[in-house]
Amino acid sequence: MAASPFQESRLLATPIRDLGLTIAGTPLEPVIAEFQKEIERAGIKRLKPHFYLSTEWGVPFNTIALAIPFYLARPDLVEVHAERVGHVEGVGKPDLLRYLRHEMGHVVNYAYKLYEQEEWIAQFGSITQPYVEEYHPKPFSRRYVRHLPGWYAQKHPDEDWAETFAVWMTPKLDWRKEYAHWAGARAKLEYCDRIMAVLNERDPIITATERDEDVSELSGSLEEFYKDSSGREGEALPPGVDGALQAIFEDFNEPAADDSSPSAVPRKPAAELILQLERELVANVYRWTGHFPEPTRRLVRQLAERAKQLNQVYPTDRTAAITVALTTLITSLAMNHVFRRTYIP
Repeated sequence: MAASPFQESRLLATPIRDLGLTIAGTPLEPVIAEFQKEIERAGIKRLKPHFYLSTEWGVPFNTIALAIPFYLARPDLVEVHAERVGHVEGVGKPDLLRYLRHEMGHVVNYAYKLYEQEEWIAQFGSITQPYVEEYHPKPFSRRYVRHLPGWYAQKHPDEDWAETFAVWMTPKLDWRKEYAHWAGARAKLEYCDRIMAVLNERDPIITATERDEDVSELSGSLEEFYKDSSGREGEALPPGVDGALQAIFEDFNEPAADDSSPSAVPRKPAAELILQLERELVANVYRWTGHFPEPTRRLVRQLAERAKQLNQVYPTDRTAAITVALTTLITSLAMNHVFRRTYIP
């Protein structure tokens, strides 16, 4: 049942620390219990990560504290996050485990200071390399494993290691077979396999569990937490996009050559269809292009607004075909932005 406007308003105004959020007793608890069994099955018995709720996924540097986004502790908060941001990292058990494996890679890296070892640096690069939010991935590059969306291993050496470790740790995944023809990625996985056999017999160097932005310390409200993501404007769309939208919707509204009778098929506003596709487009465009969810969401909403201003409609019996056309257009625009920093060069 959807929350009433009053309930939602109250929720958004509540300081996050007063929401009473914990891992115990939430959908996160059994998943973390399963993940701890995965850790043991991987032979990691001397390193015990500390799990806590924070603002986002992460591991504070030189700690073994593993942060999980607080909104994953409650379904209503997941819905708020999806509505405000357009993409949720870690929904459902398989996705949660995927992110936990990645973050465990950071825990191992910091616990044993792998980033200081010559072979680690030779494989992944220097951890002191600048960490930039907007990186430029090369889709399907065989130098990197595939795990999190957006070709995330290509973001930074620390992420490259964490993604490699996550693939190595994934149960029932035959990484030797999966990456048999990916020389660069396979070499990193083989290094991970060798070094973990050594580390699993050693106590960790770092055991600190200092937490960054623990949920119990977040005095701001949900409304304040999301205000930046909801208020940003997208890059101005060049005139060529109008022509692309018109081509999609007007082509599909043209009657067939042998159809001399007026069509009785209902028409709906094109903007409505574009917005209905938003969540799936945001997730999948990020997964396969590396174009981040937030700008994709703004792009989708700008396209919906332009379709509305252009009075575009579509025949409901062509929804599937139009969805493919829209997905192709938005993916093309996203790829342009990833490689050229502009939607239309």
